[in-house]
Amino acid sequence: MATLLQHPGYEEEKLQKVAEKLLCREIQAGMLLLLMGNPQQYSYPSVFIYGHRSSGKSHLMHILLQELELPHATISCVECVSVALLFEQVLLSLFGCDAASLLPRSPSLSDFVRIYRQQCAQSPAKQTRYIVMEKAELLRDMDANLLPVFLRLQELVEDNVTVILLSEIVWDKFRPNTGCFEPLLLHFPDYSKGELQQILSKDCHPSYSAEFYSSYIKILLGVFYSVCRDLRELRHLAALNFSKFCEPLEEGKVKESDTHKLWRNIEPHLKKAMQTVYLREVSSIQWEEMQQMEEKETGAVRGLSAHTHVELPYYSKFLLIAAYLASYNPARTDKRFFLKHHGKIRKTNFLKKHEKTSNHLLGPKPFPLDRLLAIFYSVVDSRVAPTASIFSQISSLVTLHLLTQVGHDDQLDVPKFKCAISMDFICAISRTVNFDIVRYLYDFL
Repeated sequence: MATLLQHPGYEEEKLQKVAEKLLCREIQAGMLLLLMGNPQQYSYPSVFIYGHRSSGKSHLMHILLQELELPHATISCVECVSVALLFEQVLLSLFGCDAASLLPRSPSLSDFVRIYRQQCAQSPAKQTRYIVMEKAELLRDMDANLLPVFLRLQELVEDNVTVILLSEIVWDKFRPNTGCFEPLLLHFPDYSKGELQQILSKDCHPSYSAEFYSSYIKILLGVFYSVCRDLRELRHLAALNFSKFCEPLEEGKVKESDTHKLWRNIEPHLKKAMQTVYLREVSSIQWEEMQQMEEKETGAVRGLSAHTHVELPYYSKFLLIAAYLASYNPARTDKRFFLKHHGKIRKTNFLKKHEKTSNHLLGPKPFPLDRLLAIFYSVVDSRVAPTASIFSQISSLVTLHLLTQVGHDDQLDVPKFKCAISMDFICAISRTVNFDIVRYLYDFL
């Protein structure tokens, strides 16, 4: 690992510390070190790092800048709700509170560049300064000239400074229509199953052996990897269910090596935890108390193998229901089913010649993404924000072949999907969330 992080501009001992703290991101760390170059020399003005959530972007930057002792300012665009806060954080981190106090009450970009140049004249950079901006996609909602200025900040302030943007979306979604300085692009791919196993196994419980905890993580990934690849969520699920995994061991019923019996014990609880993926409605302690109460009331829970349908996260079930309704209902009937004041519509007058045949006999029809989401927000019980987790669950349904993507990946318009499940399957899914899907199907009016 250390050989991948060799660089003539940095001490070998510091690079060794970086290598020990970074797992499964050696290639990206080595590439970033090459882009950064020697600390005394000018670096590239701006770098754009993108990848899905929990792919190690912020962690890698934090370790590199801290261990190599490089002057830097780490800015969270979520916390900086105004441009004034953003400028203040940059000047405060790089030059101290005296520089930040020079900003007027409502600073402009010209004020920021002017004060930055003044501070550079007083304390010239001995090595490259770095400005790391997390959640950089929020910059698009600020002033239109803010992003182009930060991309070429090195030129404007005449200082050895590099701006590093961290984002979950691709650069094509950033590029302004008027054009701008193009940053260097660096992609962080998702962790593979083996890499997740390696990272999560490092959280080993001190009371148990590393092999025992590693076998638990392997079982956990075997259940959840198909629907969730978010490292933070998987780490939360691992901590949530580990005590239940260890119960037979603490009672003296099995040994650490008896993986089969441990799996049979944890199987029904992982099935229940599948419904809470991405949901944080209760704390870990409350979840365990609820599990114990349900066991006392209903007895043993049926295992995963006893079900004929696939267990899905809570919102994934509603996404699948919405997809089925979009595939088998004509688009013109959405107003009839999902609008409160739609007026009275009779089916006899609503039919056209080509609609006299049952939609279930004709098969599923393709539908755009925006229609799927519109139906989803109408049928789901609570208000849901359109977060990245909702879109990742749609891609998981495609991976599980429950949805089929229609057309090419590079199409310019909105992606289209088609539902690929049977009526019996969706009825079984609907019963688990207490949703009467037959009431919303046009064929059964």
